[in-house]
Amino acid sequence: MAETETDNNSIIRSERNNKTTVPSNGPRRVTIYKTETGFGFNVRGQVSEGGQLRSINGELYAPLQHVSAVLENGAAEQAGIRKGDRILEVNGVNVEGSTHRQVVDLIKSGGDCLTLTVISVTQREAERLEPCDDGSAPVGVIGGAANSRATVYQRYDYTDKRSLPVSIPDYRLVMERNTGRSYVAFNVHMAGRHLCSRRYREFAALHHTLRKEFLGFNFPKLPGKWPFTLSEQQLDARRRGLEQYLEKVCAVRVIAESDAVQEFLTDSDDSSNPTPVDLKVLLPDKEVVTVSVLKSTNADDVYRAVCEKIGLSKSVQKYFYLFEIVEYNFERKLQPNECPHSLYIQNYSTASSSCLSIRKWLFNPRTEISVVAEDATAAAFIFWQAVEDVNRGVCVAGARLYQLKALQHVRRAPDYLALARALPGYGHVAFPPARTDCRATPALALTVGWSGLKLSAWSEGCGTNGGAVTGAGAAGGAAEVSWRAVREWRADDDAAAARLTYLRHDNQKRTVTLFTPYYQFLCNCMDRIAEEANWVDTGE
Repeated sequence: MAETETDNNSIIRSERNNKTTVPSNGPRRVTIYKTETGFGFNVRGQVSEGGQLRSINGELYAPLQHVSAVLENGAAEQAGIRKGDRILEVNGVNVEGSTHRQVVDLIKSGGDCLTLTVISVTQREAERLEPCDDGSAPVGVIGGAANSRATVYQRYDYTDKRSLPVSIPDYRLVMERNTGRSYVAFNVHMAGRHLCSRRYREFAALHHTLRKEFLGFNFPKLPGKWPFTLSEQQLDARRRGLEQYLEKVCAVRVIAESDAVQEFLTDSDDSSNPTPVDLKVLLPDKEVVTVSVLKSTNADDVYRAVCEKIGLSKSVQKYFYLFEIVEYNFERKLQPNECPHSLYIQNYSTASSSCLSIRKWLFNPRTEISVVAEDATAAAFIFWQAVEDVNRGVCVAGARLYQLKALQHVRRAPDYLALARALPGYGHVAFPPARTDCRATPALALTVGWSGLKLSAWSEGCGTNGGAVTGAGAAGGAAEVSWRAVREWRADDDAAAARLTYLRHDNQKRTVTLFTPYYQFLCNCMDRIAEEANWVDTGE
């Protein structure tokens, strides 16, 4: 039950067990419908992102995941998928240079229908691209062919390099709780953010592990051991040497992304190393506040630490929370039990000074008015977030833009907010496009606000304002759904989707499944709005 679409949009319907079809050399689109045996193929490829361009059938491509096995008489085989096919797109998303995990997640999130754009290659071409794909002869051995106990080592691409902003700006003296002995720990930073604190012997252990794993790489020299107590000058020289070592090692992508380096940079647990770390958090006014917490501290405790640091009144703390800057123009509210430090170190390459921010967690405009009147700091935060929403286009200013610009000063915050609240989209959360289970509208742009939901048909050619889709980014066919018409919503963790049931204008129920990585946050927004509606009923 499958069909193959070529570049000229002609449809080739595959007959069962038809293995004689020879695909063209160019990219071709294949649609596979899941059966009781699934999609019927396996995917294999690189675990790190990016990589050097390679020629496939005369065209240059970034590294591609490939089909490593096809189930006989399975759905993929019936669609014309062959072992060795290179995967260029998954459900319309280009996956050149993507990791194995990213491609698999895209395949899983597509439901029962999967559309692939693949490039078929000859067996010889496949062997050139993946020399060890079938587990045959190793690339190199230690000891030569005569040694029956020769150790096989894997071939790595050490020419794929990138510059990572890793540094060791200082060190600190750490006292062991149990023994009372002290040692020097070197503070490792990435893009100015503290990742971990490591003593010299941990650097030496990392060096030993990497030399065993990456046999063909010429590692830089690690600063030597010294049996006596080091002076300040000697400690600083060791710090510089360790920093240069990390810079050179982390510059090679395959080494930097290895388990050993990642484990080294993420540090050990707090029980064995209770050294606090500094987290930078972006405030709505673009100021940055730094809090010192343990690495295992959850989002609730980090948020409380930020509130205490900035002096935010307890009476208004529940109207804000900690968010992750996922992509430009979109933020996701953290779950209370999430570990912000883990997100912090995973996003060291972000353009922002931090991937953590404080944002408004309030939809009810009446409650917002009382909060603005009650607390000056909260009023300033709400004002600056409103300015940002207007600039992004989430709040559609239209002809009122010039009036808003004239009021754009924190001293005029009440006047600015009074005008902004009357505009479409004020206080709404605009989500990046989500795929659906509906063929008529395969993708939707979604906004959630106090007045209801807005579902807009979206296509690949539509413009987006960064990560989230604004009013101008939808393809048309928008449906506005009031909360009275919404019957149910729930998170489906297995499908990584949110399922929404509402009444259409003809009073017929419609259920739409939204496949999005932010499905949990979407449901949280709807839960919050329902909760705030109860505040009104109880007079809170």
